[in-house]
Amino acid sequence: MALSQSLQQKLLQKLSPQQIQLMKLLQVPTANLEERIKEELEENPALEVSEEAHDEYDNETKDEFDSSEEEDFDVDGSEDEYDNIDISEYVGDEDGEIADYKLRDDNYPEMDDKKVVPYRIETSFHEHLLNQLGMMKMTDNERKIAEQIVGSIDDDGYLRRETAAIVDDLAFRQNIETNEQEVEKVIRMVQQFDPPGVCARDLQECLLLQLARQQREGKNVDRAIDVLTDYFDEFTKKHYDKIQRGLNLDDEGLKDVIGQIIKLTPKPGGNHGDINKAESYVVPDFFVFNNGGKLELTLNSKNAPDLRISEGYRDMLREYDKGSKKDKRQKEAVLFIKQKIDAAKWFIDAIKQRQHTLSSVMETIMSYQRDFFLTGDETTMRPMILKDIAERTGLDISTVSRVANSKFVQTEFGTYRLKFFFSESLSTDSGEEVSTREVKKILSDLIEGESKKKPLSDEKLTELLQEKGYNIARRTVAKYREQLNIPVARLRKEL
Repeated sequence: MALSQSLQQKLLQKLSPQQIQLMKLLQVPTANLEERIKEELEENPALEVSEEAHDEYDNETKDEFDSSEEEDFDVDGSEDEYDNIDISEYVGDEDGEIADYKLRDDNYPEMDDKKVVPYRIETSFHEHLLNQLGMMKMTDNERKIAEQIVGSIDDDGYLRRETAAIVDDLAFRQNIETNEQEVEKVIRMVQQFDPPGVCARDLQECLLLQLARQQREGKNVDRAIDVLTDYFDEFTKKHYDKIQRGLNLDDEGLKDVIGQIIKLTPKPGGNHGDINKAESYVVPDFFVFNNGGKLELTLNSKNAPDLRISEGYRDMLREYDKGSKKDKRQKEAVLFIKQKIDAAKWFIDAIKQRQHTLSSVMETIMSYQRDFFLTGDETTMRPMILKDIAERTGLDISTVSRVANSKFVQTEFGTYRLKFFFSESLSTDSGEEVSTREVKKILSDLIEGESKKKPLSDEKLTELLQEKGYNIARRTVAKYREQLNIPVARLRKEL
C-alpha cells in the first residue's frame, strides 16, 4: 500500500493548565484550602507568603487566565531560547520594582477579621480506648491482643472483625500465637471499657452490654434485658403486643421497659473525639449578614494567606539582566526561574479567580433565595437548579456544581450546605411553581405534629398535602419521607 498524505480539520476542546488548576481549586472547601496552599509553597520555591503589606495585584492577567493558550517551559530549551531570553516583564520598570502578586479579601476584610474559625482539639475515640487499656492488669500477650482488638474497632464502636480473623492477624502480622478462646476473653475485658457498649459485635450485644453495666450499678433493668434477649426482633419491628403477651406486661410496665431501652446509645463510639462525623465542626466558606434588610456577603479568607513572588528569585533575574557574560548554564538557570515564577503567577491567579467565582455564585444564590436569607423560613425558598445560577452568572453548569460541592454558608439562622438551596419544582393547583424543599418542610411539620400513638400513614399524608394544594402522589411522599430519614408510620408509633 502506497504512503499518502492528507489534510484534515478537527475541532478539539483542550483545557489549559490554568483552567485545570482552577477547576481543582474550586472543589476545595475553605477548611482544606490552607493545606493545598502549603503543598504549592513546598513544591514551588518561587512562591512565598508575604510578611507585610504589598501593592494590590494587578488584574491585567485575569483575561489571560481564561484563555486556552498554553506555553511550554523546557528547562533544557532550544538554542533559540538560550539566545533570546526576554526577562523584561520580570525585572520591572525603571525603578527596578515590579508589582507584587498577592491575594486579599476584597469583600469587607475588616468584618472578616472578627470571624472565629473553630477547630477541634481533643482525644480521639481510639486514643480514649488505648488510655484505658494502659490501666488494665494484663499479661504482655493479652495486652498485644487487646491492642489488636482496639485497632479493629470501627469508628462507631463496633467490633466487626471475626474472632478467627483476629487470630490470623496476630499470627501473620505480629507472630503471636493465640486461639479464639483467649481472644474472646480479651474482648470481654475490652467490653468493660467506657463508653458502655463498646466492642460489641452487633446492636443487640451493644444494648445488652449497656444494660448489664446499669444492672451492676443497682438499676432494675431485668425486664429490659429479657426483651432484648428473647424478643429483639419484635422490638426492632415495634411489635409491642407480642412482647406484652410474652412477658405478661401491662401497658405501664411495657412503657417503662421500652423507655429504658430507647435511652441506650446504638453507636457508643459516635460521641467521642473526631469520630462523630455527624456533629463535626464545619468551617463556613461564606457569611451572610442581614444589615437592616440589606443582605451582605463576605468570603471566609482566613485560610488563604497573602501570596507573592519570591524576592530572591526576582533578584536573580535582575543580576542576570545586568550581567554581560551569559553562558549556557546561566541561561538554563534563568529558564528554570522563569518557569517557577510563571507557575507561581498561575497559582496566584487561580486563587484570585477562585475567590471571584465563589463570590459571584454565592451572590446569585443569595439574590435568588433572598426571602429565605431574610426570614429563615424554608417554605419561602424558590425552586432553583444549577442551570438557573449558571445562566445568571454566565458560568458553565459544571463550574457552578464545583462551587456548590462541599461548601457551607453561615447565616443568622444556622450554617447550611450550598446544595441545600437547590431543589426541583412542583406545581400547585393554581399552577404556581413551588420548591420541593417547601413541600418537604410541610411534610416534616405534619409528621412532627402527628399523634405518636397513631402516626399518619403515607396515604393520609398525601391527602393532607393535596388539601393544601400540592399535586403530589403517594410514592412521591414516600420518597420525600425517606430523603428526610423519617421511618414509616408503624416505626414512628410510640406507647
